[in-house]
Amino acid sequence: MSNQQVILVTEKDEPTGVMEKMQAHQEGILHRAFSVFIFDEKGNMLLQQRAEQKYHGACLWSNTCCSHPYPEETVEDAAYRRLQEEMGFVTPLKKIFEFTYRAEVENNLIEHEYDHVFAGEYKGAIAINKKEVADYCYESMNDIKWTIQAQPQKFTTWFRLAFPTIETWWQRHYQQAVL
Repeated sequence: MSNQQVILVTEKDEPTGVMEKMQAHQEGILHRAFSVFIFDEKGNMLLQQRAEQKYHGACLWSNTCCSHPYPEETVEDAAYRRLQEEMGFVTPLKKIFEFTYRAEVENNLIEHEYDHVFAGEYKGAIAINKKEVADYCYESMNDIKWTIQAQPQKFTTWFRLAFPTIETWWQRHYQQAVL
């Protein structure tokens, strides 16, 4: 991670340069990121528990995977790459929304990201990368919503911020699939 570059962006996601990832998080500079949310055929969300050695969000529960595209890499290509690297599978993804957030997290770091959010469906083998992921599970949206309300400290900041919009998308997507 020490030499990985992130893409610095404006509030409209226009690239302005690159910076070393840790420096961007130390200084709270807005940069491009992505989050992937995977569901099973019943609409349960695949959560991951971040590995203990992560530089922030260690051992917290979050969406299926997330990261930053490399310079010269599209956000979509990065989402597929990281899904394979963290969870050991690839499945079709659809971009569903974008949002910007800024949050102070542990280790005196600041998450300030323009986050591209993707969703997909998957049923099959999962082979987690233990350097990135401590555990995983599929959970119902109702159970996730209840746990976020009762114990928000169990989840990453960006997951808690994205969840209401994901929930709205999920209700439309899975209600239409049932009809």
